[in-house]
Amino acid sequence: MTPRPFPAGASVSAPPGRRPSAPAAASLRDAQPLCWWLDDVDAPDPRPPLAGTARADLVVVGGGYSGLWTALLAKQADPSRDVVVLEGERLGWAASGRNGGFCTASLTHGQANGMEWYPADMPRLERLGRDNLAGIVRTIEDFAIDCKLERNGEMKIATEPYQVEDLRVDYERMLDFGDDAVLLDRDATRAQVSSPTYRAGLWSKDNTVLVDPARLVWGLADACASLGVRIFEDSHVDTLTPQGPGMLLTTAHGSILADRVALATNAFPPLLKRIRPYVVPVYDYAMVTEPLTAAQLESIGWKDRQGLSDAGNQFHYYRLTEENTILWGGYDVVYHYGSRIDPSLDQRPATFQTLAEHFFQTFPQLEGLRFSHTWGGVIDTCSRFFPFFGSAFGGRVAYAVGYTGLGVGSSRFGAQVMLDLLSGARTELTSMRTIREKPVPFPPEPLRSGVINLTKWSVARADANEGQRNLWLRTLDRFGLGFDS
Repeated sequence: MTPRPFPAGASVSAPPGRRPSAPAAASLRDAQPLCWWLDDVDAPDPRPPLAGTARADLVVVGGGYSGLWTALLAKQADPSRDVVVLEGERLGWAASGRNGGFCTASLTHGQANGMEWYPADMPRLERLGRDNLAGIVRTIEDFAIDCKLERNGEMKIATEPYQVEDLRVDYERMLDFGDDAVLLDRDATRAQVSSPTYRAGLWSKDNTVLVDPARLVWGLADACASLGVRIFEDSHVDTLTPQGPGMLLTTAHGSILADRVALATNAFPPLLKRIRPYVVPVYDYAMVTEPLTAAQLESIGWKDRQGLSDAGNQFHYYRLTEENTILWGGYDVVYHYGSRIDPSLDQRPATFQTLAEHFFQTFPQLEGLRFSHTWGGVIDTCSRFFPFFGSAFGGRVAYAVGYTGLGVGSSRFGAQVMLDLLSGARTELTSMRTIREKPVPFPPEPLRSGVINLTKWSVARADANEGQRNLWLRTLDRFGLGFDS
C-alpha cells in the first residue's frame, strides 16, 4: 500500500526547517539503506536471461505482480499455452517487492474514489474486487506460498476532528456495499491500538489481508514455473515491433516472437508511446523498526494486528510484521521533474527524518526504538488513481498501468483484464466503462510539474483548513479530477 499521489501536508508534521528531535535522529542512526522485505536470507537465486531466439504464444513484459498474475492465470486457463515472462532486473525488485504488503479488495483506490468516477459500475466492481481478493488467498493456499498471510483487515484512523465525520460517511457507504466494518470512537480505537493522536477508527475486517510482498512475488514465480511458464531475469525489452501476425521483442542478448504480448511495466517508460501521457512515476518511502520487546508491544496493544492508515490526504500506512517489527511508510510522495526515475532517488534522508518524527508523535511510548531499514521506490499513478487498460497492434498487445499503490490486490484483476483484451472476446470485464475509458492525461513539462506542485500546495491548504478546498481544487473537481485522495 502506498499513499495517494498528490498529498497534502498534515498537522502532525514538524515545522519547515526544524531539526529532527533527538529521538527521531537517534532512531535512524544505524538504519541500513535497504528494503527490509528484499533483505532476506531466503531470497531465490537469479534466473538466467533470455539468450538467442525463442518463440511463445504469450510473452509478459515485467516480473512483478501484474506480470506474474498474467502468466499464472493464462496457464491455469490453458495449460497448453506457451507463456514466457521477461523481467528487466530481478523478480520483485521494484514496487512489488518494496510495498507495505496491504492486499485490498478495492479495484478503484477506495470506494469513494470509485463512486466519483464510475458510480454505475461500482456494485459490479465491488463484487469483482471481493472475488479477486478471494482468488489471491486461494492461490496462496493452493500453491503453499509462504508469504506470511494475515487476515486481520485494515483500520483507518482519524487524527483530526473533521476526519471523524469523514469516517462515518465511509462507514455508511461500506455498509451499503455489504462490507464487514466497525466504526470505533476514540476510546474504542485506542483500546485497539494505543496512541494519543487517535480520535476515531474505521475497521474494515474483510477487505484487506496482509502479506510479505517479496515472498508473494517469489511464490507466484514458483507457481508459474511449476505450471511450465518460462521466466527470464535481466532481460530488459528494448524493442517491440510487429512481425507477420505476431510481435517481436528484443533484449540485449536475445529475441522472442510472440503471438500475444502483455505489458506489465508499472512506472517505468512503457514500450507503447501512447501510454506515456497518462502515467506519472512518483516515489514512496518506508522504514522498518527493530523488533519490539514484549513490554513495548504491551504498551501499544495492537493485539488484532490490523493494518493501519491515517484518514488524511497525506497519510501514513503501518503494520506489524511477523517478527513484531513495525513497518512505517507513506506521507511524503515525491514527483521529480521530467518523470525522472533513478536508483539514487530510493533514499531520501529528509523524508525518513519526517517519518521518524511522525512515528514518535504517534507512539511516544516507543521512544528509544530504532529503525533497521529505510528505502523508497517508484510507483505508477494516473489521474483517476486506479489502473487503466488498453490494447494495440490490432489486439496483439495489451497493457495495464496506473495502479497508484494498491496493486498488491488489483494487479491480479488487471492481469485478467489484459488476458480478456488479448482474447478479442467481449467479456464482463471489457464491457465496463471503467475498463474501456482512459483517465485524463497529464500535461507535458514544464506544465506537468507546475500542475503537480500547485495541487500539492492547494491540498496542503485544504488539510490545514479542515478540508476546505480552494479555487484550483474546485476547478479540478469540475473536470472530474478530484485530487482529494
